[in-house]
Amino acid sequence: MRNSSRLPRICVALGFPTTKQLLEMAEREIENGSSFFEFRLDFLDAPETGAEAIRQLLQRHPDVKLLATCRRHQNHGRFNGSIDEQVALLERAAAAGAIAVDVEIESAESAPQTVDRLRNVTDLIVSYHSYNGTPPLEKLMIRMQRAPADGYKVVTTARKPGDLLRLLSLVKEKPGVPLILLSMGEIGFPSRVLSVKMGCLYSYAAPNSAQGTAPGQISSEKMRAVYGVEKLNRDTAIFGLIACPVKHSISPQIHNRALQARRVNGVYVPFLVETGQLKDFMQLANDLPLKGFNVTIPHKQKILRYLDAVDPIARRIGAVNTVWKKAGKWRGTTTDVAGTLKPLKDKVKLRGARFLIAGSGGAARTAAFALSDAGAQVYLTGRNVDKVRALAKAVNGRYLLHEEAEQEDFDVLIHATPLGMFPHTDGIYFQNRIPGDLVFDMVYNPRQTRLLQEAAAQGKVCMDGLQMLVEQAAESFQIFTGEEPPRSAMEAAALRALETDYASLPSNLENHG
Repeated sequence: MRNSSRLPRICVALGFPTTKQLLEMAEREIENGSSFFEFRLDFLDAPETGAEAIRQLLQRHPDVKLLATCRRHQNHGRFNGSIDEQVALLERAAAAGAIAVDVEIESAESAPQTVDRLRNVTDLIVSYHSYNGTPPLEKLMIRMQRAPADGYKVVTTARKPGDLLRLLSLVKEKPGVPLILLSMGEIGFPSRVLSVKMGCLYSYAAPNSAQGTAPGQISSEKMRAVYGVEKLNRDTAIFGLIACPVKHSISPQIHNRALQARRVNGVYVPFLVETGQLKDFMQLANDLPLKGFNVTIPHKQKILRYLDAVDPIARRIGAVNTVWKKAGKWRGTTTDVAGTLKPLKDKVKLRGARFLIAGSGGAARTAAFALSDAGAQVYLTGRNVDKVRALAKAVNGRYLLHEEAEQEDFDVLIHATPLGMFPHTDGIYFQNRIPGDLVFDMVYNPRQTRLLQEAAAQGKVCMDGLQMLVEQAAESFQIFTGEEPPRSAMEAAALRALETDYASLPSNLENHG
C-alpha cells in the first residue's frame, strides 16, 4: 500500500446503523488510544451519509486514519446497491479523507474498470472472505492478483490448526505482496495477532464497548495491552496454550504480562485444538514455529506421544502441561506439581499429613502423585469409582466412599472436581460436614466457591485456586524463557482478568485454564 508506512497495526472495525453512533464510538476509541478505523458504510441505514461522518471525524482528529468499506449483500455485506453505486460511495469516502477503501474481489472481477477508478483517489484493498472454510490459497492468490490493488485481504474460516498455518504461510510464499490475513472464529483467532508479527499490514479489532463486525474480533484494548500487537515484529517468539475449550483461559493475560515485565520479545496466544487435531497442531507448532506451549484439557495425556522427551514425574502421572523445544526436540514436563505443592508448603508440613483428594482427573492425579512423593498420607474419593480406585492404588493411597470420607478427619482437603465453578456456582462436593482443617479448592472462578464459604463457616482455613494457577504459570514461564518469573505481576494480571473480562466465563481446574 502506498500509505502502509503510516498505518497503525490495529484497525478498529466500526459498524453501526447511524453516523451519530459511529462517531460516538470512534471518539471513545480515540480517547482509549486507537487511531485507525474501518467505517463500515454498508452497516449504515443511510450509507450515503458515511462520507460526511468521515469528514467530521477528520476535521476533529486530522491524525486519525480511516478505511472505508461498503460490502454488498451478495458478498456477506449489507449494501443492496449496484457496483456502480458501491464505487460511487467509496469515491465520496476517499474525497472526504479515507486513506484506503476495501472492495470485495467479486466486485473487482465484475466491474474491473469501475473499481480500478478508486486507485486514482486512494489506496485500494481487494478482499476475499470465506465463511465456510479455507480454500486452496495458491489458486486464490492467482485469482486475486489479477485485480490491480494496493493491498490484498484474505479472510478465511479455520476448521483445524493446519488451516491457520496455510493462511499465515502466504506471507512467506508471497514476498513483497502487501497482505492482510485473518481467519475467523475461535480456531482462527491466533491469526489476528500473529499475522502482524509475520509482516502483514495490520489486523482488525472490535471496539472496547461494542461488538465487532466479524467472528473472533477482540477489543482494541486487549490487542494492545494483552497481546502487544503494535510492538510485535518478525523476531517475536511465539508461545501459547492448547486446549478445548480455550476462550475462557486467562493464561494469555498472565503470560503476556510476564513477558512484558521481563522485556522478553515474545507473545502468548491461545490455540483451540479440538479432539483428534493434535497431530495437525504439532505441524503448526513446528512450522510457525512455536518456542513453547502449555497444555490442558483434553490433551494433557495424548500430547505425550508427540514428544521426544518427558520428565519422569510427568511420565508417572501420565500427563504433561508444559512443552518446549530444545536442541530441535520437543520436551515435556508438568508444572502442576509445583503449583500444587508450593501453596501447601506455606500452610502445612506435608510429610505424614493426612490429605483427602476429591476427584480423579488430571488435577487430582497430579496432587496424588506429588503428595505421595512428599511423604503425605493420601486418601481419595470421587464419583468415578474405578478411576479413583486405580489412582489410589498407583500412589499407595486409600480409596474412600463419599460417606466414609465425610465422617473422617484430615489435615487437608483438596477439592479437584468441577463442582462450584462458574456458571454453576451452587455446586458443592460436601453438602454437610467438610472433613478437612485446611480446605484447598482448586477452582479459581469464582475465588470464593460455595465449598470455601461453607468451610469458612465451619471454622476451616481456606485456600482458593489462584495461587496454584499463578505458580504453575510461573514455573512454565521460567522454562520457556529462562527468566525469573515476575510472580506479583502475574498474580495481578490474573486478578484483573478474573475481576473484569472473565468474570462471566467458566474456569478450569487444569493448569492455564
